[in-house]
Amino acid sequence: MKAVVWHGKRDVRVDTVPDPVIKDPTDVIVRVTSSGICGSDLHLYEVLGPFMTEGDILGHEPMGIVEDVGGEITNLRPGDRVVVPFNISCGHCFMCANGLQSQCETTQVRDQDKGAALFGYTKLYGQVAGGQAEYLRVPQAQYGPIVVPDGPADDRFVYLSDVLPTAWQAVEYAAVPPGGSVLVLGLGPIGDMASRVALHRGAGTVIGVDRVPERLRRASARGVTTINLDDHEDPAAVVRELTGGRGSDAVIDAVGMEAHGSPGARLARQVAGLLPDPATAKLMQTVGVDQLAALQLAIDAVRRGGTISLAGVYGGMADPMPMMVMFDKQLQLRMGQANVRRWVDEIMPLLTGDDDPLGVDTFATHHTALDQAPAAYADFQNKANGTVKVLLKP
Repeated sequence: MKAVVWHGKRDVRVDTVPDPVIKDPTDVIVRVTSSGICGSDLHLYEVLGPFMTEGDILGHEPMGIVEDVGGEITNLRPGDRVVVPFNISCGHCFMCANGLQSQCETTQVRDQDKGAALFGYTKLYGQVAGGQAEYLRVPQAQYGPIVVPDGPADDRFVYLSDVLPTAWQAVEYAAVPPGGSVLVLGLGPIGDMASRVALHRGAGTVIGVDRVPERLRRASARGVTTINLDDHEDPAAVVRELTGGRGSDAVIDAVGMEAHGSPGARLARQVAGLLPDPATAKLMQTVGVDQLAALQLAIDAVRRGGTISLAGVYGGMADPMPMMVMFDKQLQLRMGQANVRRWVDEIMPLLTGDDDPLGVDTFATHHTALDQAPAAYADFQNKANGTVKVLLKP
């Protein structure tokens, strides 16, 4: 089959690789019909290379048609149309039973001291082959895949794999009071969708910060008050002006480790890039290499007693945090990989009706063939050609 394969920093290629096969009785094989490129994939493209192996298949936002099922699978059959959550969870362990599927005790990557295994996401998370491919082996298929109805285009459902539950959890964790205000940092796919979810769930004011004109225009068209980061020396002061002088009730950081600024972290990464891979990995696991400009803005702009919800991925192990400020402001901080299956029942009614309240049908800016993935990655990384969300079509 054809698959998007990691070969090195900023080097992804479409290679011919062996077809996946059933290995365990709870596996299924899915013929992929759509697969998104995620902002988290750009971390692999740029920053997290030390935890990748040449030949790894990328992608964790797939959907498609079940082609084959393992001997213990009774909930799925060939021909079913399914969305595959990015985290691999069993559905019956303590963590899954408590709505923490991203911490599944059956698939935890214990040799790396990490949570549930993820599709297409480094040796830290199990080195499971990803879904930017023509076919995908899905472990723990007795629980993971989400059956969706035939009829609507893939765009209606594909974001159940990651974007929608990640945005939904970000808003849930932000605890925005009814009619309250929320600041969303970063208007890429997750920040954009989190803004839409926040408005749908009753936020009175949603403020979005970015520096990419296309992203700002998209969010503004959906009712978000936008701030161009390049136009203001003190964006937190602008947020306070928009929120009665207090700051926003909540902040969602949808940027994560690759925020602009933080020259010390940038230097640490540059140094890491000169080291052999094992040494680079060790450095990233023991020092603060995240660029924390977004998180620092969140701490500055949130009101006292407010909540910060981290949806963007952070990778440093010893990042400096302004603990005095956080304690003094009495902040609440929530974070983590999305527990996809926990939120599906709440989200699904928004996708199965005749309307499209979250605008998923037109959310993707680009649909492209699988063999065009390298160019799509480059455009997404460089924020070129209006690229906000790409769906690959194997």
